[in-house]
Amino acid sequence: MGRYIARRLVLLAPAWLLMGVIAFALIRLVPGDPAAVLLGMEATPEAVERLRERLGLNEPLPVQFGIWLGQVVQGELGRSFFLGEPVLQAIVARLPVTLSLAGLALLVAVLLGIPAGMHAARRPNSSTDLAVMGLAVLGLSVPDFAMGLGLMLLFGVTLRWLPISGYVALTADAVGWVLHLLMPALALGLVQGALVARITRSSLLEILATDYIRTARAKGLAEAAVMGRHAFRNALIQVLTVVGNAAVVLLGGAFVIETVFNLPGVGNLVVMAVKRRDYPLVQGCILLIATVVIVVNLVVDVLYASVDPQVRYQ
Repeated sequence: MGRYIARRLVLLAPAWLLMGVIAFALIRLVPGDPAAVLLGMEATPEAVERLRERLGLNEPLPVQFGIWLGQVVQGELGRSFFLGEPVLQAIVARLPVTLSLAGLALLVAVLLGIPAGMHAARRPNSSTDLAVMGLAVLGLSVPDFAMGLGLMLLFGVTLRWLPISGYVALTADAVGWVLHLLMPALALGLVQGALVARITRSSLLEILATDYIRTARAKGLAEAAVMGRHAFRNALIQVLTVVGNAAVVLLGGAFVIETVFNLPGVGNLVVMAVKRRDYPLVQGCILLIATVVIVVNLVVDVLYASVDPQVRYQ
């Protein structure tokens, strides 16, 4: 296991390099000159050219990439054109918002999806099963931003139970932190929770039809023990896979929801950076996202061996 984890960590380097190339190329395909955007419409061509030279934008693209790659190797991500601060500092300041939102949304998806899927699997083709799967299909059919707007209209505008925008740090006010993130987390978590419920149900139905489950029931084991100790434990591989994928999807979806609810997270930062053609900031954010995705996949792979002794990494 240790050697497997070490190899996966070594593979981070080429993955980072590939994502760095993609991020560097993608943002430069967006029309617009950062120097012209920074100076405004009234800037003279001479002023724009001087700023381009100062920012290093007049260098050939391979030279610009080499300079940025050298900064990354040294643990730096460059300096934002518009914020005037190191990119890493700007990301770290906003990262807790995005991680809090994605973490709460994943908690919602797991706490709603797994029990719903287990309950539906216990009574296949019953009214309960049909109701749970109907809600799951409905949840998968609604985009997260549309879900967010609907929740905002209901709980924020009509009932006035929850704030519709803004953010309060956990260290400043725990209750305010929950209240401001509850609607965004529900908008993200309900959609992924529907997927978790469907996968949990299908995995359990397959396992409940096996001989050893029939034997456990014939021996007189309680249904709760059959479902929890035997069936669900063997369905955990599929459940962990969908939960790991959901964590990655929620991280990307958080960017859209942050814009809808005006949360000061990394998603809002990326949108602002793209609008302003802030190359270093966009590149740094994409590199961070790639790192989180790789780490999440590594954690899921390690959990496979923890829940299933048959899984061995050579």
